[in-house]
Formats: sequence, C-alpha cells, structure tokens
Amino acid sequence: MKLNKLTKAIGVEASSNPDILLIQSDSRKVEEGTLFVAVRGTAVDGHSYIESAIEKGAAAVVCEEIPEGLQGKAPFVVVEDSALALGKLLSAWYDNPSDKLVLVGVTGTNGKTTIATLLYTMFRRLGHKAGLLSTVCNYIDDEAVPATHTTPDPIELHSLLARMVDAGCEYVFMEVSSHAIDQRRISGLSFNGGIFTNLTRDHLDYHKTVENYLKAKKKFFDDLPADAFALTNPDDKNGLVMLQNTKARKLTYSLRTMADFKGKILESHFEGTELIINGREVSVHFVGRFNAYNLLAVYGATVALGKDPEDALVVLSTLQSVAGRFQTFRSPNGYTAIVDYAHTPDALINVLNSISEVLDGRGQIITVVGCGGNRDKGKRPIMAQEAVRLSNRVILTSDNPRFEEPDEIIKDMVAGLSEADRERTICITDRTQAIKTAAMLAQKGDVILVAGKGHEDYQDIKGTKHPFDDREKLRTLFANQKK
Repeated sequence: MKLNKLTKAIGVEASSNPDILLIQSDSRKVEEGTLFVAVRGTAVDGHSYIESAIEKGAAAVVCEEIPEGLQGKAPFVVVEDSALALGKLLSAWYDNPSDKLVLVGVTGTNGKTTIATLLYTMFRRLGHKAGLLSTVCNYIDDEAVPATHTTPDPIELHSLLARMVDAGCEYVFMEVSSHAIDQRRISGLSFNGGIFTNLTRDHLDYHKTVENYLKAKKKFFDDLPADAFALTNPDDKNGLVMLQNTKARKLTYSLRTMADFKGKILESHFEGTELIINGREVSVHFVGRFNAYNLLAVYGATVALGKDPEDALVVLSTLQSVAGRFQTFRSPNGYTAIVDYAHTPDALINVLNSISEVLDGRGQIITVVGCGGNRDKGKRPIMAQEAVRLSNRVILTSDNPRFEEPDEIIKDMVAGLSEADRERTICITDRTQAIKTAAMLAQKGDVILVAGKGHEDYQDIKGTKHPFDDREKLRTLFANQKK
C-alpha cells in the first residue's frame, strides 16, 4: 500500500510516497518496507529507536518530532500524537475492520470479563458468528487465540478484528481497560456500544489518582458516536458520570432504582439465583449481587442491539460462569471451595458478601488471599482488612509477587490488621500450602474462597511464569479426599 493512501487516515500527506509492506511500532520487528510509528510509551520512547528502524530498512517514519541529524534519512510524517495515529493507520491498513462489525466495549473495575464473555456466548447462541477480546482468551467465533493483555496492543487488536471479519463474524465484544484508553490502544476503532460496570480503587500504580482512573473510563464514553449506545450502572456512584458528555443513546441497568433494565434478586444459593428482570422471572446459574449486575448488563446490551427480550432471557437462563469467576468446587468432605479473580478490595467485598448471603450463618468462611507485586501498594492493607472483616479465618499468601519478595507483600497486608484481626489470620507464603491449610481447617458446610488469581494458570516470580492454577490445586486435593 502506498504511504499517502495510509496517511489519508490521519489527514497528512507525506513528501514522498513509498510502498509500505507492514506497520510496526516495535523497532526490533522492523524490516524492509516497514512504516515505523514511534510511540511514546510509559517505559520506552519509540523516538529513541527511529535511527535503528531506518537502519533496518524502514520505508517511512511517523513521529511527533524528527530527531536531530535524521532529517532526510527517510520520509517523515510528523503528527501531534503518534499513539493516536497508529490506531488510525492500522485501521486503514486492514480496511477498517471495526466498520464491518458491531463492536461493543465493556469497561469498569470489575465485571468486564464476565460481561464480555457472556455477551459473546449469548450472541452465538442466538445464531450469530461473534468474536471476543478478553483477559482470559480471545475468540474468532469458535477459534481460541491466547490473550496476553486485557486489551491487546493496537497491531494485534486490528489484526484480530480483520481476522474476525474474514471469518464472517457479525458481533465483537471486548474488554476495554483503562490502560488501553489512556494509551490510545483503541484508536481507530468504531464502537457501536459501551457498557460501564463500576469503578473502585485499582491500577493506581499507573493512574496515580482515582480521578485520573475515572477520567480514562469516562473518555471512552465521551468518544462514543451518536448512533451507539452507552449502558451504565447508576447504582455505582460514578455510573451516571459516564453519561455526562456522551453523544450516544443513554441506557441504565439497576437493582436499586428505576432503570431501563431493572432487576431484583428473589432467592440465591450456590447453584444459582432467582431474578426478576423487567417484570419477568428467570433462574440463572450465577451467585451473588455482583453477578446479578453483570447479567443485567448482558441482558440490557442484548436488547439494546435489537434482540427480542424473551429470547435474551431464555439464553440468559442457560449461561454458565466464566473460568475463574466465582467458580465453584464441591469437596467430598462436604464443604465448598470457590475460586475467584477478585484482586481489588471492592471485588473481594462483593464475593465475600455473596458467599455470606448464601451461607446465612450456616457455615464458616475461610479466605485465602494475597496481593500482586509491583502494583498499587496502598490496597494491600485494605485487602487484608476486608478479608478479615468478612471471613471467619484468613490465610494471607503469595499471589504474583513479580519482582518483589512475597514476604514483604504479606507484611504490607498485615500492617492493616489490628491485634484481634491477627489472631484470626495465618501467613503462609507458599500458595499451595495456604490452600492445603484452608482445606484442613474447613468443616462440612464451610466455604473456602481462594481469591486473586482466578483463571490464571501461572505464578509470576522474578520475571518467570511458573505453572500454578488454584483450580487444579483444589481438584487434586479433592481427588485425594475421595481415596
């Protein structure tokens, strides 16, 4: 493709017009005929690698400023924001795939994976080919593509969308992280709808303040076009903030107040929940108030996309929980174990409250929880406090320590506990032993919650991902109990 055909997407014309064979923002992947886009990242500035890209054969460079001494070494296209330009260039390169799909983004602190995955399943069961972009796994209809980020980098993202178009997909549902919004990773995409779940403390290691985190989420809705829908949860204190400046059609879902999609919990148990949604009763295979919100969002988005409400309810009643999200295991010894991805204070509170509501005092809650390394340290004592407040016993353990020492992370958690709290708390750094200890403490009718890692099948230690799956640990324990 000729350079100037591409740069029309960003409203710029280059001084020369070479053939472009691929687009790259990673100088290590540059080869002859590459359009190199120098993006300023959080850790690395692509402008530092322009000379290297040219030496490797870059046919042209898009950047925010031309480094000294490189003028005339290659055709340069200067833009105000190269991250924004990258998405638009990629969209043009792949023939604007998002224009050929009904694309819906889900953003918020908790619930993104569940809602996006259930919408993908919903529309496939309604007879449509669909795609999914999520934390757990990406899908091109029924083809699984491993996921590395909540929202892929722009090059992978546009490539996946193009493959979805080629596969005949009509709908795509994707998680939209605050990092992706802030880093312009979704630039060049045309969204038909956006869903907001909730907003609580998370990613402050990146955003620094809750206000910045909120602004990143809100920007997604501010940028939605008038022919899209914006579906939000007004029960969250930031829910209606998302609608303040959007041009999209405004819709709401709620358990507490009047809304376009109103729900009420009738009965809840570990096998599922009885709900009323817009006056119609439905039984679902999900537990907890937070999951009732997720299902309302799924139902609301399905109806907003023009599907029959009755058909949506029928499919809703058949949906199953997403891997590592309130995933339930039954012990032969008569207690229940639950694995959940809860890794923020609010998510942990939601899961523990849901367990408590179902137990209704008929058993004890034993929580196994840790915190990730090289992430927001401020939430560590809060996680410990909430775990102890809502559990009978707590075992603090290692999560993904990354490049921190697990014992130091646990110390940060313990710092939030009173002397009385510490009496109900055990610190076991080895996560396998922590889970085994919880199993030894559990009696018939009790519930063990193993929180923080959910679907993950690894433990990130010193830059290496070691095989580790909370669910497999429990399955092995329970298999031995049967013998």
